[in-house]
Amino acid sequence: MTLAPGGALWLLWHEFRIFLYGLNATLNKGAAGRHMNKRNIAVWCVLTLLLHGIAFAMLLPLNGGGGRTLAPQMAMVATLVLAVLFTLMLSGALKFSVEALFERGDLDLLLSSPISSRSIFTARLAAVAGGVAGLFLFFLAPFANAGLALGQFHWLAIYPSIIGMAAISASVAMLLTLALVRALGVRRTRVVAQVLGALSGTMVFLFSQLFSDAFGSATAGVMARIKPMLAPGRWLGPESWAWLPGQAVLGAPLPLLCLVMAALAMFLLTVRWTHGFFVRGLQQAVSTVRASERPAGELRFHFDTSLTRIVLRKEMRLILRDPQLISQVLLQLLFILPLGGMLIVKGSSALVGMAAGLAFLCGSLAAALAWVTIAAEDAPDLLRAAPCGQGTIRRAKLAAAALPSLALMVPPLLWTGLSQPLASALMFLLAGGASLSAPLIVHWLARPAARGSFNARGKGNVLCTAFELVGNICWAALAYLVLAVATGALAPMPFLFVAGAIAGILAGMLGLGYLLRLRPA
Repeated sequence: MTLAPGGALWLLWHEFRIFLYGLNATLNKGAAGRHMNKRNIAVWCVLTLLLHGIAFAMLLPLNGGGGRTLAPQMAMVATLVLAVLFTLMLSGALKFSVEALFERGDLDLLLSSPISSRSIFTARLAAVAGGVAGLFLFFLAPFANAGLALGQFHWLAIYPSIIGMAAISASVAMLLTLALVRALGVRRTRVVAQVLGALSGTMVFLFSQLFSDAFGSATAGVMARIKPMLAPGRWLGPESWAWLPGQAVLGAPLPLLCLVMAALAMFLLTVRWTHGFFVRGLQQAVSTVRASERPAGELRFHFDTSLTRIVLRKEMRLILRDPQLISQVLLQLLFILPLGGMLIVKGSSALVGMAAGLAFLCGSLAAALAWVTIAAEDAPDLLRAAPCGQGTIRRAKLAAAALPSLALMVPPLLWTGLSQPLASALMFLLAGGASLSAPLIVHWLARPAARGSFNARGKGNVLCTAFELVGNICWAALAYLVLAVATGALAPMPFLFVAGAIAGILAGMLGLGYLLRLRPA
């Protein structure tokens, strides 16, 4: 493909090629290239055919009567679905924006070239929008294609609707990212943007929990108050402007035109308003290194501090500097919110499920932190050569991995302890056991790795991953049975024997992990 060098389309074509290289590297496990191998092409073809088959099966019953039934309820449901999709799009757009602005490391070169800064920024923003739209069109485009084959032409509106929503989410994400750069600087923006992306993505999970059985009564009360607002003539009635996105994706011409025009206007205005700051501020922030200021007063050395405190402080600082770790911790916190809501709404009847979920989440978080503090240690040889006890260093690293999980348990345990002290104590013992055993498994079985491979830590060591998963499941099952017996939900016999068997499996697994431990060379 030949395009005029230096233009926005030329740069966008370059972004597309880089995306293909990255996709091939992911599918080929690090071996990047221009072309996919035959196995990956076959997998993509099978997935595409499978999605088209599902789309045909779902749209075929609607083929009677011309296949067009735009009931007001359908527009309402479609709008709610689009709201969920937009949340996921915004999460992905924030991630892509951070990568496009900071991770690639080529903006200083591009901005110092004779290429127009507007073209550079337009190509980057379009690449972010295209990356977001491509993921969702892969799953939704089969419905548009199946609708075309079945004569249900209004489903073709999926294409412009998803592309328009992707452009809006990319513009919002880029504006938010650049605003954070101006307010916080590049270093903090990388952390905050990744955290916001994780938060916006998990909002879907939290919203889905509102309609679970645990919150059924509370949700029913809220819906009873909202239902009158949905009546015809009210501000959320079927003719309300609030449902225009759903009407657009279902093929209504005027709402679809409004959505496309709004997306185009927001994209162009984002380029117009922000490319100036993109040149003046981001060029200096990316291409220069800001030296830290000398602290006021004389330097003070704390040599009297114990070795354990020094190691703990060092590990905590490294964890706080890692955006992926912070996102992981926040995800664990967000997953605990529904458990806390269950405890508030249902009281003691939710203790059993909450204990099991808390044990599993604490074990998972402790294992992730242990991988960072132990397996991803940047200077293991330096620590081994240090004139101090290696056992003290190992114990401090294990404590650094377990302490955040133990702190995570404090709010729900305090709430439970006000009414049921025994149940609170049992939950602390079981969730604390999961927080302690998971770092031990990582300490024994995890292989040394680079800190940057955090997301792929489970692919290279199947044994360690299997032991972690089995251990967390066993702790969750043990917490479920013990709390169920303690609260009277289950009879003591034979479930205490089952709990004893699970405890035996845990002890055997820990013993086997110790025997299979990796010894340093």
